[in-house]
Amino acid sequence: MMRGGRSLVSSSPAFSNDAKKLLVCTSNTVSVFSTVTGLQITSLEGHTALVTSVIVVPLSNPAAKVLCYCWTASLDGTIRYWDFSLPELMKTIDIRMPIFSMVIPSFLDVPAEENGKHQDLFAYVSIEDTKETQEKTKASRRQIRKCNLSKSRLVGKLILGETRKPEVLTVSPSGKFFGIRNKCKLHIWKVLDQGSERAAVRKITLHHTKKITVIAFHPTQRIIAAGDVTGRILTWRGFGNRAFAASNGVADQKLINVQEDKPGVRDNDDADSCSTWHWHSAEVNVLSFSSDGSYLYSGGKEGVLVVWQLDTGKKKFLPRIGSPLLYFIDSPDPTLSSISCADNQIHLLKMPSMGILKTISGIKAPCCYPDMYKGLGNGIAFDQTAGLVAVRTENYCIQFYSLFDDRGVSEVQVCERNHQPGDDVTVIVTSVALSIDGSLMSTSEVKLAEEGIGGLVCLKFWEAGSQNKEFSLSTIVYEPHRDAGISAVKFHPSGNMVVSSSFGGDFKVWKCNHDVIQNDQMRQNFSWTCHAVGSYKKKPMTAAAFSADGSVLAVAAKTLITLWNPYKNVLLAVLGETLTPIANLSFVGKSDNLVAASCGSNPQLSVWNMSKLSLSWSYKLHIEVVASAIDLSSFAALVLLPESSKKTTFKGMDGVILLFNATDPVPTVIWSVRKAKGGALGFVQVNPSSVEEISIDGKAPKVLLAYMNGDHEYVLFDPYCKDAREVSISQKEGLAAHDHKGQAGQYGYASIYGKLPEFDRKRPEAPWVPSFPSDRPWETIFSGSSHNLPPLTKLCSAFLESLLEKRTSAAE
Repeated sequence: MMRGGRSLVSSSPAFSNDAKKLLVCTSNTVSVFSTVTGLQITSLEGHTALVTSVIVVPLSNPAAKVLCYCWTASLDGTIRYWDFSLPELMKTIDIRMPIFSMVIPSFLDVPAEENGKHQDLFAYVSIEDTKETQEKTKASRRQIRKCNLSKSRLVGKLILGETRKPEVLTVSPSGKFFGIRNKCKLHIWKVLDQGSERAAVRKITLHHTKKITVIAFHPTQRIIAAGDVTGRILTWRGFGNRAFAASNGVADQKLINVQEDKPGVRDNDDADSCSTWHWHSAEVNVLSFSSDGSYLYSGGKEGVLVVWQLDTGKKKFLPRIGSPLLYFIDSPDPTLSSISCADNQIHLLKMPSMGILKTISGIKAPCCYPDMYKGLGNGIAFDQTAGLVAVRTENYCIQFYSLFDDRGVSEVQVCERNHQPGDDVTVIVTSVALSIDGSLMSTSEVKLAEEGIGGLVCLKFWEAGSQNKEFSLSTIVYEPHRDAGISAVKFHPSGNMVVSSSFGGDFKVWKCNHDVIQNDQMRQNFSWTCHAVGSYKKKPMTAAAFSADGSVLAVAAKTLITLWNPYKNVLLAVLGETLTPIANLSFVGKSDNLVAASCGSNPQLSVWNMSKLSLSWSYKLHIEVVASAIDLSSFAALVLLPESSKKTTFKGMDGVILLFNATDPVPTVIWSVRKAKGGALGFVQVNPSSVEEISIDGKAPKVLLAYMNGDHEYVLFDPYCKDAREVSISQKEGLAAHDHKGQAGQYGYASIYGKLPEFDRKRPEAPWVPSFPSDRPWETIFSGSSHNLPPLTKLCSAFLESLLEKRTSAAE
C-alpha cells in the first residue's frame, strides 16, 4: 500500500541545524525535505497517530553540526527520539496520554554537575488526561505537565495548568520562558532551575479584551507579542519584572512598591507597557520575531506576510501568497525561512528580500462551496495512464498531483480572476473531466448571480502541453445549455468527443476539430463544436457515460437510463425506472454491464445487462462514487454507512469500498474507510518506470485502486492482492442482493442492432473558425485588495483600451 496526500501544515515544521533539511509533520509520520530541491528525502515512521510536535536538538558545539537528532510527540501518547539522518528510532517514551503540544526549553546534554553526573532533560507537554475519575470533569482533563525525558516519565503529579481544550505551547528562543494562550488570557511560566525535577516554576498572567490566537517571544528581551481574533497585535514589554526578578524567591520590594505609569497595561498585569498595532482585517495566525529581534512577522487570513519594524512600527508586505498563513519559521541560516499556508504548501523564503526560493506543495484541501452546489460532484478526476489526480482548488485552479511521487505537478488557472482568501465565493468549478490518455481536459464553472443578476455557466475545453501537464485553453462555450447547470461531463474513449448533460433537460455531444498550423514550428490546435443535441421527455439529464468502445452513450433522464448512438444521435433503448434520480453512470470495462447509482431517500446501486437490456442485480446503498477499470470486468463503489453501522459493525468507520465482479452480486472484497463523504475512487495503471517501487511479493500489479477521502488523503493498493485485504478488510455481512445475477452475453449492441457505422473523425471540408474567450481584462483587473492590485501603469492602459474602439482599415 502507498499512502499520500497528507497535510503538510497540521503542525509547525522545523529546520535541521545546517538548514539543508526541513522536518514536516505529515499525519503519523515526519517527512524530511531538502531545502535545496524541495523534494522529500526520507521519513520518520513509528507513531500510530497524528504527530503534533517536532523539535530538532540544537548544536552543542560547531563540531557537532553533522549530528541530526530530533524529538517528536504524538496523539498516540508517545515521545520519540530520532536520528533523522539514517533515519533511526533511538528512544521511545510512553506517557499513555495524547500529546497535543510539546516544548523543550533547554537542551542540557553537555553541562555536568560537580559529582560528574549529567543533568536531566525536561520537556513540557500539553496533554489530555484520559483516565476517567469521579473527581475530574471533562473540562479539567486538559493539562500542562512536566516530563523527564532522561528518565522517560512524567514528573509526579505536578500540574502547571488546566484548560478547557488543548492549547499549543510556545517557548522563547532563549529557553527561559514558555507560555500558552487561553481565551483572553496569556499565561507565561519561568523555570528557575532547568535541570532539576523539583525546580520552582513561576507563572504570570497577562489580560486582553479579545480572544488571543497566537503568541511569540522576543529572542533577547522580555518582550512578548500576541495576536487576537480582530487582527490586532499587542506587544508587552518588560513582562514579569516583579514575579521573575527575584533570584531566591524574595521579590524586590522597590519594584513592587513603586507605582509607575504603565501605558496600555490592563489591571495589575506584570508588564511595563503594552502597545497595539492593527493592520489585519481578520484573526492573526502567524507571529514570529526575527533572529536579531529587530522585526516582527505577522500573517493571517489575508494571505499577506507583514514585516513590522519593532522600534518604529513601520511595515512592509509580502503579498500574493494566495492562502491564509499558518506558521513562519526561521532557520539557522539567516538568509532562509519558511512559511506554511492553509492551501497545504510550504514556501521557502530568501531573507531579507522575502523572495520565494522553493515551494513544497502538498495536495490542496477540498473547496468549501454553498450547500446547493455540494451535490454536483467532488471535483476530482483521475488520469489513469499517468498516475495523476486532478482536484479543484479554492483559488479557481485545477491541481495535478502525482499519486506515485506524492507531490504537486502543476496547476491550471481555470477562471480569470484574482483570488483573495476569505472573499465570498463568486465562481464555482462544478466539474472536471480528463480524456483516457490525459491529453485533453474539460471543466465547467458557474458564476453565481448577485441578487438574481449576472449568473453565467461556462464549459471549457483544454489541451495539454508537452511537459508537466501545462494545459492551455482551446475553446470556451458560454451557457452551453442556456441558463441550466451542467450535471456531468464525460470524454469519449477516443478523446475526440465529449458529452455534457444538464439539469435543464438536454445533453450535447461536442466534437473535436483539429487544425494544423505550419509556421516556424508545426503545431496542432484543437477546437470544439456542438455535434448533436438530445433530450427525453424534457426530463433533467443527471448523469452520462460512454461505453468502452464508444459505440453507446448512456444518459440518465432523472430516474431512467436512455441509450444513444453518439455518432448519429439516435435513441437506441430506454432502461427501467429507479425510485430516485440517478447521480452516477459507468460502463464496467469492456463487459456488457452498466452500473447506475441513484441518490436521495431511496438510494440504489444497480447493475444492468446491456445484452438483455434488463436489471441484473441491485442493492439499497447510499453510493458516493463508482469507478470502473478500463480493461477489467470489475468495478468499485464507495458506500456511505448509516449511523447505526458506524457504531457497531464498522467501529467508527463512516464508509466502505466494495469491489464487485459485474456479473456477481456478492462483493469480492470489502474495505472499511474513514472520511468517505466527498471521497473518490479511481483505477490507475502502473507506470513501467515505477514497477520496482510498488512490486508486491516480487510481482508488479498491472492496475491499482486509488481511494481519496474527503480530506484529499489517499491510498494506493492492489485490489486483487491478499496483502491489501488484510489491512482493512471487513466481514461481508448484511448485504443481500435483490435480484439474481444475469449471465453475460455477447458484448455491446452488435448482438441486438448489428454493427454501428464508424464515426468519421476526419476534419470536414468546411472551413473551421476558431473561437476564443473574450478579451476583457478590465472586468477582473480591479478585484482584490488594494495592496494586491497590479501597477498603476498597467491598470491605466488596460482601462483606457477598454473605452476605445479599435478600427481596422480594409486594403484597397
